Amino acid sequence: MYSIHKASPLRGEVTIPGDKSISHRSVMFGALARGTTRISGFLNGQDCLSTVDCFRRMGIRIDLSPDGHSVTVAGKGMRGLTAPDGRIRLYTGNSGTTTRIISGILAPQPFTSILSGDSSVNRRPMGRIISPLGRMGADIRSLSDNGCAPLEINGRPLHGTVWRSPVASAQVKSAVLCAGLYADSPTVLIEPSLSRDHTERMLASFGADITSEQKEDGWHASVKPCEELYARDITVPGDISSAAYFIAAASLVPGSELLIRNTGTNPTRAGILQAARAMGADIRPVSETMQGEPAADLLVRTASLKGTVIEGSLIPALIDELPVLAVMAAAAEGETVIRDAAELKVKESDRIATVTEGLRAMGADITPTDDGMIIRGGRPLHGALIHTYGDHRLAMSFAVAGMIAEGETLLDNAECAAVSYPAFFTDLQRLQM
Repeated sequence: MYSIHKASPLRGEVTIPGDKSISHRSVMFGALARGTTRISGFLNGQDCLSTVDCFRRMGIRIDLSPDGHSVTVAGKGMRGLTAPDGRIRLYTGNSGTTTRIISGILAPQPFTSILSGDSSVNRRPMGRIISPLGRMGADIRSLSDNGCAPLEINGRPLHGTVWRSPVASAQVKSAVLCAGLYADSPTVLIEPSLSRDHTERMLASFGADITSEQKEDGWHASVKPCEELYARDITVPGDISSAAYFIAAASLVPGSELLIRNTGTNPTRAGILQAARAMGADIRPVSETMQGEPAADLLVRTASLKGTVIEGSLIPALIDELPVLAVMAAAAEGETVIRDAAELKVKESDRIATVTEGLRAMGADITPTDDGMIIRGGRPLHGALIHTYGDHRLAMSFAVAGMIAEGETLLDNAECAAVSYPAFFTDLQRLQM
């Protein structure tokens, strides 16, 4: 159990860990590139280390610095992955990103793979990548016959296709685009709104012929077959999903003023900034940089928050931040409506159900809906026992809630925060006066 009490003001500055999504992709694409890729700012968390382990098992040398934040990937080129004895078992841990994107890389390889994760990942729907990859000629089978991992992937030659995704999902898009690198003709994925575009940005920088444009029927991401990718150096900005907890805490805890260093501000990821500002949050960029991905130092001060509506095309840009936005909404004046977010049900936990359960236990007025929640803010929160269900985003969100609640808040598995932010609780305590 981890105990949290009402917090004193947050002051000073914090440098958050590297972006998880970008860290995953930097290892994956570095492994497929010809030459040595050097990565700085890598997220040394459990999910990203699962990606490292998978590619090491396929014959790629990957060296981490003692602190784990600098990584060297000795890529062997597009066709350099290998499997001992023609078959390899890959364990992806708690990482849905690893599981889905790597499926697109494995589908055209000349070997068979068995891909499996922990109990949470093995409950998450994989049909959304099995279907488009199958259209391309991939041979992927759910060993439990339930559309989930473990997956058996028998490498096959792939064909280009046009696939319309019913949801805006960067993981689905990335799996299809990675497979498309190996196809015999161009591949196009159409999504209803633009999901995070780290894959498009990074693959282009490695030399892939890839485009993204908005048309009348949605966003089209297209990739042409690729003979080779070429290594490059990558600087990973801080993860805005991790910054979100400090944005929320500094906004809610009276008297706070916090500088969050080097935060990634890619527009396809930075929906938290738009939503928080709509609630009245005081967030100001102090400096801005661009090294493949935009980043900024963010100055956040305590503010009086009000309810808002979070919906539509904004949802893909803040899907992972909705739990902590729900905490902010519980403390805000007025009603907040979150809709078009049914994707929350298939994350590490059913985040509609688990966020509702936790906030109700703390005294909030919240109603779950099929695709989100309605939160009538302004009620004082009180401490409670919070079940995190091994979901790192729940643990960190309810840590923030505990900082403004009366009494003691207990988290039953705070350690799960290490999936994306190993030093989260240390940083949170350090910033309190």
